[in-house]
Amino acid sequence: MELLTLRKKVKSDNNTSSVMTTTNEIETTVEKKETSRVRMEARNLTIKYGTNVAVRNLSMPIYNEKVTALVGPSGCGKTTFLRSLNRMHDLTKSASITGEVLLDGNDIYDPKVNPVTIRRKIGMVFQKPTPFPTMSIYDNVVAGLKLVGIRDRKLLNEVCEIALTQAALFDEVKDRLNAPGGSLSGGQQQRLSIARALAIKPEVILMDEPTSSLDPKSTMKIEDLIVELKKKYSIVIVTHNLAQAARISDYSAFMYLGDLVEYGKTKKIFQNPEDKRTEEYLTGKFG
Repeated sequence: MELLTLRKKVKSDNNTSSVMTTTNEIETTVEKKETSRVRMEARNLTIKYGTNVAVRNLSMPIYNEKVTALVGPSGCGKTTFLRSLNRMHDLTKSASITGEVLLDGNDIYDPKVNPVTIRRKIGMVFQKPTPFPTMSIYDNVVAGLKLVGIRDRKLLNEVCEIALTQAALFDEVKDRLNAPGGSLSGGQQQRLSIARALAIKPEVILMDEPTSSLDPKSTMKIEDLIVELKKKYSIVIVTHNLAQAARISDYSAFMYLGDLVEYGKTKKIFQNPEDKRTEEYLTGKFG
């Protein structure tokens, strides 16, 4: 009887070991799969304006077909970091950048890389809607294509409809594409700005507080749109709205005084942060 009991225990232990091994293999596979899906990556990135350090030695990945939210109090470096991801600081004389920003493994700050090419691959949507007010809705959407010399009307028509559809705006404006972009409501103008970014077929979309100036109904439409767009694009969003970050992002990065304090999956960051500063910010003790 004792021998039989021992054999059963050994068999049970072996099954448990097998299950644990399988679980570990699955976890390892998931980790490898996640790592292989990195679309962009910042490595030891430091950004200065003159002698003022705005972002300090920041390293983090941006995953493909995921939403990454940048959160933190005003002045912590969120927008500065966001703008570095498509070389917008090239336009600021006092700005200097060290470190790397990789897109599909290639450094976008390599001297051989054309910044205009980078901005076509990495689109930007700003805090306030930025349609060209006197330009038609149609011309707003295809402006980027015309800028690089595309004049094929059939192609422009197709791109315009696809981009407006992706931005959940086509049905609302399809009968007035020649109307000025400035005639749209604030929420519609922001979706028009998103359509313009989508028209150039980017790989990554950067959004700097895209709903901060919108009413709750328009905000909800933009959030729904972001969730839909991540099926095709990598999205990085700056937001002061912590509830919004919790609703729509897959990963979150908490920044404070130019430092990346904590980065990880949004659920983990919001429910069980590792750094006390993260917890204090998320619970409203500062910021």
